[in-house]
Amino acid sequence: MQEELTEEQILSLRENLLKLESQLRAILEQTESQGKPVDLDEPIGRLSRMDAIQQQKMQSAGREAQKIQLAQVRRALSSIEDNEYGFCRRCEEPVGFRRLCIQPEAPFCVRCQSAREKNL
Repeated sequence: MQEELTEEQILSLRENLLKLESQLRAILEQTESQGKPVDLDEPIGRLSRMDAIQQQKMQSAGREAQKIQLAQVRRALSSIEDNEYGFCRRCEEPVGFRRLCIQPEAPFCVRCQSAREKNL
């Protein structure tokens, strides 16, 4: 069983969350123009066009994952303000400091996250 977070640990994790939020916002701003659709009328070869479309889809998927992570970071920051940070949203047990150091936006403990992944 994990122990509840101390005030010092919460402050440290809050700083990590704020840095991560800033990094994600910067990445999303930098890559905003890269998600433009491929111009099918552009005079390039068929394979080059297919490659460009594939690259665009990969960038779009990456941006979507970053948007989801940013939303999780913002929820975690909000939960700090509500004194609910560090508790699993499913079983309400402490998530654990070591897990939150690796993924400070983690909403679930390892056991509940594993159960969720098995159900997918």
